[in-house]
Amino acid sequence: MQIPAGEAVTAAEFRIYKVPSTHSLNTTLHISMFEVVQEHSNRESDLFFLDLQTLRAGDEGWLVLDVTAASDRWLLNRNKDLGLRLYVQTLDGHSVDPGLAGLLGRQAPRARQPFMVTFFRASPSPIRAPRAVRPLKRRQPKKTNELPHPNKLPGIFDDIHGSHGRQVCRRHELYVSFQDLGWLDWVIAPKGYSAFYCEGECSFPLDSCMNATNHAILQSLVHLMKPDAVPKACCAPTKLSATSVLYYDSSNNVILRKHRNMVVKACGCH
Repeated sequence: MQIPAGEAVTAAEFRIYKVPSTHSLNTTLHISMFEVVQEHSNRESDLFFLDLQTLRAGDEGWLVLDVTAASDRWLLNRNKDLGLRLYVQTLDGHSVDPGLAGLLGRQAPRARQPFMVTFFRASPSPIRAPRAVRPLKRRQPKKTNELPHPNKLPGIFDDIHGSHGRQVCRRHELYVSFQDLGWLDWVIAPKGYSAFYCEGECSFPLDSCMNATNHAILQSLVHLMKPDAVPKACCAPTKLSATSVLYYDSSNNVILRKHRNMVVKACGCH
C-alpha cells in the first residue's frame, strides 16, 4: 500500500465481482473474509475475521468486503502481510467453491478482476492509532476449505462499523394483506401484494451496491468525524413502482385504479 504524503488511511475495501451461480440461484450464501496472521507447516493458519456479506447465489455485481483492520496492521508491520483468505458457505455451513459461487478471480476480464480500494484523509501520521484488537483464535483442525458456521465465528457481531451483525442497506420481503388491514369490505382485488421495504446499515464506506446519493456519501464522511452531531445516512427506497387495485368507491362504483409508489423496486442510502 502506497500512502500519499501527509495523509492517513481511513478505510480499505476488497472488491470482487460476482456473477450468478451456475446452480441453486435462490440459495443464500455467506461470504467471509479473513486476514492470515500466521502460517503453519501443517497447512493450518491463524485467521483474523474481517467482514461477512450475505447474498443470494443468483446475485450479480461488485461484492465489497471491509479489510481496514488488516490494512492497519500491514502499515504498522509490513512484514506481517500474509494475505487474505475468503470463504463461501451456505446457510447450513457447507463450503462452496468460490468459482462455483460465481466469484471472479484473476482469470476474469480486466474490468472485473478483484482489486483493493483505500480511502485517505489529511494527517501528520500515515497510520491511525491502532484499534483494540480482538483475540486471535487458532482454528480447530478440520477438512480443507471448511469453516465453522458463520454464527459461531469469533467477533462476527463486532465489525468495525459497530453494526452488530446488521446487513447493509437492501430490499426485504413484505407482503401487505388487505384482509389483515380490514379493507376487504371495499377492496375487491387483489387480496394483497408484495410491497417490500428497505432496511440495513449505511456505514462508511458506501459502495456502489448501496445506490448512495452524493449527499449520503458526504453525510457519512461527516458522521465519521462528528458521530454525535451528524447521524448516518438512512436506508430508503430509491425506486418505486405502481400496482393496480380494484375496489368500490364511496358511491359503490367498481373502480380499477393504478396507484403510484406502492412497491419498492430498489433501496439506497439517502
